Amino acid sequence: MITIENVNHRYISEGRGETVALKDVNLTIADNEFVTVIGPSGCGKTTLMRAVGGLVLPTSGTVDIDGARVTGPHQKSAIVFQNFALLPWETVEKNVAFGLELAGVPKAERMAKARAYIEKVGLTGFEQKYPRELSGGMQQRVGLARALAVESPILLMDEPFGALDQQTRRYMQEELLDIWQQDRRTVVFVTHDMEEAVLLGDRIVLMSARPGKIEEVIDVDLPRPRSAARAEASPELTRLKEYLWERLRDMHEKAAV
Repeated sequence: MITIENVNHRYISEGRGETVALKDVNLTIADNEFVTVIGPSGCGKTTLMRAVGGLVLPTSGTVDIDGARVTGPHQKSAIVFQNFALLPWETVEKNVAFGLELAGVPKAERMAKARAYIEKVGLTGFEQKYPRELSGGMQQRVGLARALAVESPILLMDEPFGALDQQTRRYMQEELLDIWQQDRRTVVFVTHDMEEAVLLGDRIVLMSARPGKIEEVIDVDLPRPRSAARAEASPELTRLKEYLWERLRDMHEKAAV
């Protein structure tokens, strides 16, 4: 379980002063839950996700995982970034095995795991290719396989499909839903896309404009297993998309005043 209590975070930069990114954030995420986080640009979504991963330490407040305080990067979570963050000089296989190598997993074991997760994300046959030889969608699948391979119970995803074209994005959403259905890790998924937030999440965390606060936590009443096609046929997806748009538009208009 992830427990976020009274989290505040400020960035201080020379010449630009103080920026309040998060204010009084409280949230509990259950084991095996898929939570999507959405809000206006610059509202602290990524900062909140990084706090869970220990990459950012809150100015005040606490983040606990299974009762243990997060005080820095830890092995209970793995992160998938929007920009792929692959090692360009390494093959697909070695990129996927990289986290396992850092963890000290013996070579034979880590390569076997890497190949298993490469197969899971549909990249069998591309093990010896380099990132420059892959499409954007394939590179993101390598990033996903690398995060899955370390077998952390929590998967943190920072707008991972934001740079992809619509067709590839849809394919990756379906792929992620299938993988999550199989192993049910806890997922915190940051997105700016309203349909994506509804399609993927058990709950949607709606954040306010900066300073980022949690405006509302919305239950998604769509049956699982899900697919994009089935979800699009549901009035619930349309209703929630429209509701999110109304809330986000209202935040934007208030911020502009």
